[in-house]
Amino acid sequence: MSSTTKINVPDIFASMVFNDDVMRERLPKDVYKSLRKTIDNGKDLDITVANAVANAMKDWAIEKGATHYTHWFQPMTGITAEKHDSFISPTADGRIIMEFSGKELIKGEPDASSFPSGGLRATFEARGYTAWDPTSYAFIKDHSLYIPTAFCSYGGEVLDKKTPLLRSMEALSAQAVRILRLFGDSTTKRVITTVGPEQEYFLVDKKLYDERPDLIYTGRTLFGARAPKGQELEDHYFGAIKPRIAAFMQELDEELWKLGVLAKTKHNEVAPAQHELAPIFSTTNVATDHNQLTMETMKNVALRHGLVCLLHEKPFAGVNGSGKHNNWSLSTDTGKNLFEPGKLPQENAQFLLFLAAVIKGVDEYQDLLRVSVASAGNDHRLGANEAPPAIISIFLGDELTAILHAIETGTVYGGTLRVNMEIGVNVLPSFTKDTTDRNRTSPFAFTGNKFEFRSLGSQLNIACPNIMLNTIIADELEQFADELEGKSDDFMSALNALIKRVIKEHKRIIFNGDGYADAWKVEAARRGLTNLPTTVDALPHYTDEKNVKLFAKHKIYTEVEMQSRQDIILETYAKTINIEALTASDMVKRDILPAVSSYVAELASGVATKKAISDDIPCEAELDIIKRLSGLQDCAYKKLAALDNAIIGVKEVGEDPIEVATYYKDSVITAMTELRAVVDEMETLVSSDYWPYPSYGDLMFRV
Repeated sequence: MSSTTKINVPDIFASMVFNDDVMRERLPKDVYKSLRKTIDNGKDLDITVANAVANAMKDWAIEKGATHYTHWFQPMTGITAEKHDSFISPTADGRIIMEFSGKELIKGEPDASSFPSGGLRATFEARGYTAWDPTSYAFIKDHSLYIPTAFCSYGGEVLDKKTPLLRSMEALSAQAVRILRLFGDSTTKRVITTVGPEQEYFLVDKKLYDERPDLIYTGRTLFGARAPKGQELEDHYFGAIKPRIAAFMQELDEELWKLGVLAKTKHNEVAPAQHELAPIFSTTNVATDHNQLTMETMKNVALRHGLVCLLHEKPFAGVNGSGKHNNWSLSTDTGKNLFEPGKLPQENAQFLLFLAAVIKGVDEYQDLLRVSVASAGNDHRLGANEAPPAIISIFLGDELTAILHAIETGTVYGGTLRVNMEIGVNVLPSFTKDTTDRNRTSPFAFTGNKFEFRSLGSQLNIACPNIMLNTIIADELEQFADELEGKSDDFMSALNALIKRVIKEHKRIIFNGDGYADAWKVEAARRGLTNLPTTVDALPHYTDEKNVKLFAKHKIYTEVEMQSRQDIILETYAKTINIEALTASDMVKRDILPAVSSYVAELASGVATKKAISDDIPCEAELDIIKRLSGLQDCAYKKLAALDNAIIGVKEVGEDPIEVATYYKDSVITAMTELRAVVDEMETLVSSDYWPYPSYGDLMFRV
């Protein structure tokens, strides 16, 4: 579509979504009401209702050009999966009709044998089931009706990310409603977790991408000398968007709007060729589905513009990598944000109790939050002065921190409003928008009426960190409700005592300073906070006893399911590093060393030609480069041999996932890093006519 073509956004928005408006229009009233009860209250769906919904959904989809349907699910690969079946059904006269039953809507049976299971089932145990999630609307893409579903094994074990996410949302809702009842709220039926994930990404030219095996196989550059210019001028962030990129962004917005994704903000990010898209928040389950759709759509639209969208956390060394800020909050089904300080004393007491639950939960489960963002790619970002550190802490801002200190100590608050901060008596000052800065170095920051979890990597499925958050806070709220219920005679005193105790015992997790500073690592250690720099450091803690008990208590995961997820993440980590190592070795053997040899030979030939003419012709430049490159080439060859030996050496480690992942971290990554240092130095000396790959300058600035 031309950039000058007028777009009627309200007309195209959700035009490819079987949403509430479509259901209300196409379903019989009794069927619609029954379906709404299923969506709103979790009531079982009768098969007759399912048949009516399926028929209406099929007719609508065919009118929109769909010929197939698919149960769209999120296995443990981190991406989505789909198997497409057509609507056709043969008739006795050799013709076909278009059919779609309630049974086909509700349940599917894809082959589960080749999806990661972490040992939950053997390869020959192929049967798996998908189950329709009616809380996330079906949509049409590429002439298929996509039906969001959960995915489990024949034995009922959870094999996806949606099922535990839905469970965690239910657990949090149940406990949050208990808390609201203590404050006299008798109308709220559900508390909803909401998320708005800000998605960062890079765009590079497709032709240049195709010349980089490392980008093709691993999503990041394994070699590359820094370009003369990077991000040091800070001129790309919020800068004017190039026409080619603007055209991509326009089409991306249009495609996402058709799918009901609330794409809101777009801009250039810090690094050259880096950008961001941010949506308006929605319920966590829908936001997770939409973020997966967003990443898929980014890749597809980019190709239509001769571009490739890179979602790896660190495509280029020396400039910022890409993350995904997870803006998480709690709202009632009546529309009240529970992290919004109120105007009445009772509302402020309620706000402080929910805030206390977050403070306590984040402190007690630092390890789980770190685990939730762990990956080989994200290890390149965390703590690298471009993303929050691996140390989990909470930023509250100076004023809210001072208020909590006044509550803890029973002293007079000395901020903009000098008032005695007794809970439930005074109104909190309006600090969130005016007197609190945004700390970009904090992994978990309060930003007015939500918490921004900033440690996520750009290609991460956001289900995992939100499962962790929801379950952790559900547990804290349950403890609070157990303590406060039955104390109606002296509720405010009990509430005061609880909040003061939580602040005193868990204030160590609050840090408003520079998370990038080395001094913070020292201070965090003094406070006793956890520092888990890498995925391999973090993952063993996933199945710590307290964590297993947490998820079992709230029926999110069984211990076996947790162990399987730990194994899957560790195996994925090892496989990722192995692919990178094999790619690096192949690039050096087949392209880089031969290119250096050819260039050295060309220089040597030039020297010989000069000397043949006259010994007086100076050749110092050529001889110096020949000498330096020859030394570096020999060094690279030795480093290459060391890398190859490290790759082979994994066979001696055994099969324990933690030991294998540890070996890759300590041995293979080290060998890759040492090889890269030599190769990148050679690139600075070799003519661009001979160097086999597009440079960093080409990739980041020729877009």
